[in-house]
Amino acid sequence: MHASRLLALIAGLAVVASAAPSSTRFDFGAGPVADGFVSIAPDTLYTPTRGYGLLAAPGIRASSGNGGDALRSDALVADRAFSFVVDLPPGNYDVNVLLGDPSAPSSTTIKAETRRLMIEAVDVKAGAVETRSFTVNIRTPALADGRRVKLKERERDYLHWDDKLILEFNGARPAIAGLEIKRNDSALTVYLAGDSTVTDQPGEPWAAWGQMLTRFFPAGVAVANHAESGLSLASFRGSFRLEKILSELRPGDYVFIQFGHNDQKEKGEGVGAFTTYAQSLRDYVSAIRAKKGEPVLVTPMYRRRFDDRGGLFDTLGDYPAAVRQIARETGTPLIDLHAMSARLLSALGPEKSKAAFVHFPAGAYGSEKAVKDDTHFSPYGAYELARCVVEGMRQNVPALAARLAPGVPAYDPSHPDDPSAFSVPPSPPREEARIPDGDGR
Repeated sequence: MHASRLLALIAGLAVVASAAPSSTRFDFGAGPVADGFVSIAPDTLYTPTRGYGLLAAPGIRASSGNGGDALRSDALVADRAFSFVVDLPPGNYDVNVLLGDPSAPSSTTIKAETRRLMIEAVDVKAGAVETRSFTVNIRTPALADGRRVKLKERERDYLHWDDKLILEFNGARPAIAGLEIKRNDSALTVYLAGDSTVTDQPGEPWAAWGQMLTRFFPAGVAVANHAESGLSLASFRGSFRLEKILSELRPGDYVFIQFGHNDQKEKGEGVGAFTTYAQSLRDYVSAIRAKKGEPVLVTPMYRRRFDDRGGLFDTLGDYPAAVRQIARETGTPLIDLHAMSARLLSALGPEKSKAAFVHFPAGAYGSEKAVKDDTHFSPYGAYELARCVVEGMRQNVPALAARLAPGVPAYDPSHPDDPSAFSVPPSPPREEARIPDGDGR
């Protein structure tokens, strides 16, 4: 479910997405409505005719206080996550939110689309408000020539392949007073091409670094994550995903490329790291540069494999080395996530590193069986990998690193964050937990 971009809407008026104006503003609560804003009360549910609204969730309620202007004097609050949807045509959109409850303290974390972390916990005192801004990319599978990206069946239920924006307000006590959405056609876009370790994973407790990377950029930079589980360089291109990126790429935009986990499973005469895989990397780099984009090569990260003495060992063969070779050969910036993930997992060790991957007992997350997935990451692991990628930008992609959000600290993967201190709240369950495609070796 997702939504449309509207300007100074009149509540209850049907809106056609293709005619959506450049700005939409919403006032959350049950009190007076600010001029130029659309009222969102607890019962303003999304319908295709309305084109915006809340997704049905128990416990959403209006809160109000004494005094203040119409926008800040009331809010919608809950004790659990809730979501808001607006119909929007594809593009990049700046989202400005006004957070806070006029009558009680609040704490709000914001995710967009398929669990993309946009804003970590914003704690606001009773009666106060805080503003936050970020940029979200929205896309559909359509190509200009009438073809479409070949989606997997599992992708048809994702929240990022349609003409809607969905915002998840999560946290200990989420509270939102106001929301403004503005189209931003000048935003810098960072495209991600990759596999299950990069994609916007749809369900807890899986996550990937691409859906955490969004947290480290401010408004004006959009992350367009086109990665998908189970794909290799060849199948990514064969399903028109690279073509989709190239069709939207503007001069100066970035494309991060990370494959290897599935490429190493491909068989056939001449198939290998320094042959077909390396040539595909060359082709990607050339195609992106032909559009005046900026390619960035990312080596694939380690799986969780330790020997009997507690030493980490590699399962990726020559594939990381091939990425490094093509980076040198083509003069392409390199983020060596393979090397950084080795430092990260070695620092955590055999037991503590389980927190970075998906390990849970039978009965958890709706699964009848226990899961021990040592290829795919938990939200904590994905967050740490995203921090590695950010540090890699600082080292080798300085122009993009200059666009990071203010205050993002330096990171040493040899000294990772304590897993017990990780506090990003889980998204509501959507279905029984299922292992992503390409579950590794």
